[in-house]
Amino acid sequence: MSLVIRNLQRVIPIRRAPLRSKIEIPDFPDDYNLGDIFLGVEYIFHQCKENEDYNDVLTVTATHGLCHLLGFTHGTEAEWQQMFQKEKAVLDELGRRTGTRLQPLTRGLFGGS
Repeated sequence: MSLVIRNLQRVIPIRRAPLRSKIEIPDFPDDYNLGDIFLGVEYIFHQCKENEDYNDVLTVTATHGLCHLLGFTHGTEAEWQQMFQKEKAVLDELGRRTGTRLQPLTRGLFGGS
């Protein structure tokens, strides 16, 4: 896995390859690869409202993407409720560990995506 952090000045690639080389992976390596999450951090920054913390919004958006990688969707109200509960559980645990209060995204932001 690699991560690219892009700010307004330059692009900075960060690689974690040495960590993977020390892990013995069984015959089914694809089970360990959920997929990729791409965040438009500049877009997210511009969409933040005045009273929202940018880092909190990034964390919540990444959690939303992780739920999609785990197979959750929100095409119907029932699916959305299930995904919302999973996001809330993850964000509650993150909040417990970091001392922050993170709230899941509302349906209006991601309904039907």
